[in-house]
Amino acid sequence: MASSTASSSFSKAVLSFACVLVLIGASTSAQLSLDYYSRSCPVLFPTVRLIVGAAIAREARMGASLLRLFFHDCFVNGCDGSLLLDDTPTFTGEKNAAPNVNSVRGFEVVDQVKSAVEGVCPGIVSCADLLAIIARDSVVILGGPWWPVKLGRRDARSASQAAANESIPRPTSDLNELISSFRNVGLNIRDLVALAGGHTIGLSRCTNFRDRVYNETDIDVLLAQTRKFGCPGIDGVNDDNLAPLDFQTPITFDHSYYSNLVQRRGLLHSDQQLFNGGPTDSFVRLYSRSPLAFQGDFVASITRMGDIKPLTGSNGEIRRNCRRVN
Repeated sequence: MASSTASSSFSKAVLSFACVLVLIGASTSAQLSLDYYSRSCPVLFPTVRLIVGAAIAREARMGASLLRLFFHDCFVNGCDGSLLLDDTPTFTGEKNAAPNVNSVRGFEVVDQVKSAVEGVCPGIVSCADLLAIIARDSVVILGGPWWPVKLGRRDARSASQAAANESIPRPTSDLNELISSFRNVGLNIRDLVALAGGHTIGLSRCTNFRDRVYNETDIDVLLAQTRKFGCPGIDGVNDDNLAPLDFQTPITFDHSYYSNLVQRRGLLHSDQQLFNGGPTDSFVRLYSRSPLAFQGDFVASITRMGDIKPLTGSNGEIRRNCRRVN
């Protein structure tokens, strides 16, 4: 009898636990889902892809810029489109925060995408979701992996310049600072290294790498010499001159960024910190050898990043114009 009672109690406990797991799963999937707009905006994906493709065809660098918008948005109070809000006389947004000013770009492409989507599905698709789709399409167009994008985010009515200054990793960050920045938004060191692979495309301003090429010792001599051209060792002189983040294939989304790090060819201080005798070295070595490992982890990590504190349900709004609240 005692055994039967214990068995019954155990079965009930297991059933109760299973129900909790089901409820958690249902709650999570109810927030963001892969088919969120399948009925309300069935032409969403081809509409976005057409405009993003045209923008990158005009300027290959734009793909990296659009990917970066998603990253800089998600790291500040979650993936809520707050980065897209313009300053007004009574509102201070995030565009002029130190990590963003004279740096983030591509807002006009987002405007074009939003206008086109509003034309076919008015008032349906959030700017926050558009950033997620635009980032995916940018990676794919430049040769990177495709992934299904979870959708259902709503747009913030507020922004925080202070949070942007505090939360977004900087090109001068050391490894501990990078790990802390990612941990603060729920991402681990594997996510850090995988998402840093976004630097396999795009350009950086001279002001961001000047100190590294002139003063640091853990840098390939050829890279340092090459990058000094066009980047004088004087602050304020040609600060906006650009150089590719990836020494080998700067407009192709591949795994060469990690090979660069192994060869001490990380352009930014924060890049080379990922391969400098710390706990991230093993991931850099793995990705330098295996493009499939990098692609798989990048997809998993950018999907996790897209899950950072989304506004869902009745929170936030669906902006008609990504630059301002309704």
